[in-house]
Amino acid sequence: MEWLLKLKPDADDALKIAALGHDIERAVEERKVKRKDYRAYDEFKKAHALNSAKILKEIMKGCNVRKELVEDVFFLVRHHETGGDRRVDVIRDADSISFFHVNLPYYFVRNGVEETKKRCLWGYKKLAKNLQEVVVNFNYKDKELESLVRTWIACG
Repeated sequence: MEWLLKLKPDADDALKIAALGHDIERAVEERKVKRKDYRAYDEFKKAHALNSAKILKEIMKGCNVRKELVEDVFFLVRHHETGGDRRVDVIRDADSISFFHVNLPYYFVRNGVEETKKRCLWGYKKLAKNLQEVVVNFNYKDKELESLVRTWIACG
């Protein structure tokens, strides 16, 4: 949500809900998509997006949210990893920047150097040049991680 509102301060309700709920499947352990079940990282990310969209849709329907809003949020979350139109692109970009801003240090600890490198390059390449500039300026408490990220991005 933080990065969505920085990129699009006038975001509508569907964008805000999608920003908050785009990764909800990760919180439902018994329905969580597992990386090991997919050969290609992009296929894993597609499955993750669809699963989150389905779960969020179920929750919204259970709360009697109007059908148009439910369908709009479903579409946004379903495509949040790949983008495709201006509204989905802003969710994708906010998610990608947030990964670098918030999640990267934790990802590094859990997954190690090589997997973090792959994930960094994958996320960085999705961003437009002006948004890559935002990421380049992030600083991390872990100076080893910061040095690695700067090297990876420079060599990308």
